[in-house]
Amino acid sequence: MCNLYSLTKGQAAIIALTRAMRDRTGNLPPLPGIYPDYMAPIVRNFEGVRELAMARWGMPSSQQAIFEATKKRAQKLEGKGKSVNFNELLRMEPDSGVTNIRNTSSKHWTRWLGIENRCVVPFTSFSEFNKTHGGNVWFAFDESRPLACFAGIWVNWTSVRKVREGETTNDLFGFLTTTPNNVVSPIHPKAMPVILIEPEEIEGWLTAPAEEALKLQRPLDDGMLKIVATGAKEDN
Repeated sequence: MCNLYSLTKGQAAIIALTRAMRDRTGNLPPLPGIYPDYMAPIVRNFEGVRELAMARWGMPSSQQAIFEATKKRAQKLEGKGKSVNFNELLRMEPDSGVTNIRNTSSKHWTRWLGIENRCVVPFTSFSEFNKTHGGNVWFAFDESRPLACFAGIWVNWTSVRKVREGETTNDLFGFLTTTPNNVVSPIHPKAMPVILIEPEEIEGWLTAPAEEALKLQRPLDDGMLKIVATGAKEDN
């Protein structure tokens, strides 16, 4: 599971690669360490325009996951002798979100696979954690960290992300994962992000029918990535 990535290229490079026509990010600084629930740039189709915008990393969890978490919370409260309004507890159950999406056939995700909810997530490197290999292991195409994109989805959603925030409405995003290639698998054998390199791939993910776009949910060819750093929490 990829829960840390870096973006150190600027807006001009992102716009050139993704052909975004509108920039709503303001002054976008380098982001050498992007963690779950952080704000980060995405490129999406919105109101008939391809735009570069900021969103919060972590798509909504499934209703079942939220329900089960609320049941556990209610049981703990009742065990302490407190009365519980389950519906209100359910409404206010915190959901930090789902960062990576693998099972795109799940009903929870299929509703967001239309063009209006697909996005690409710019990055220059990503990290998988492996304690044996020194902690955070950073992957990129080469030492220069060229820009590429993850294939993602986004949604505008009202929920409780953190208890102290209460109920908020946010643009949320996550990105797809797939089988790892031979560079990532020794570090993280379960999955790697779905990476789009060429403008044609980005165009396909943002504009093709869902059944065509999902053909891009595949690993990079073997040897296309390399380890560029180890142990650091940020990749500059």
